[in-house]
Amino acid sequence: MQKDLETKFLSDFENNQNIAHKICRIYTTNQDAHNDLFQEITIQLWKNYPKFRGDSKFSTWMYRVALNTAISLYRKSTRTVKTQDFSDFAYKIKATDYDNTEELQLKALYSAIRKLNDIEKALIFLYLEDKPYKEISETLGISSVNARVKMNRAKEKLKKTLNP
Repeated sequence: MQKDLETKFLSDFENNQNIAHKICRIYTTNQDAHNDLFQEITIQLWKNYPKFRGDSKFSTWMYRVALNTAISLYRKSTRTVKTQDFSDFAYKIKATDYDNTEELQLKALYSAIRKLNDIEKALIFLYLEDKPYKEISETLGISSVNARVKMNRAKEKLKKTLNP
């Protein structure tokens, strides 16, 4: 029985692990933090997998667990001393044969997303994943109308941050 559960979990997780990586990218600023968060999300998914009843798609359940894990770790990290990461200054290094416009735009977008509150981050993440508002509302436990209103507010904040 345990072996079947493990096999099923590994199959589900491997098919959807990009979800965890994308959440890690939004909530972390460097590769070490990304790896730590990914590991913690994986642990939480495995610990809670026996409670997964299948009422929703595995990916929806995974979004919920991963976002809750990221948010709780993010809140804990705000209590620690902040240091600056070298990658914050990487854009100042001149590249000759490499067009980094898209990369800089992505970095700016992720930087702007990191400035949003936890719910707004989750909303934007799910929106960028092309999830319908119905699934977004189910994942976050809010009404579809509330998800749309919060999404519009989050988009406005991003616009103001990216285009001051």
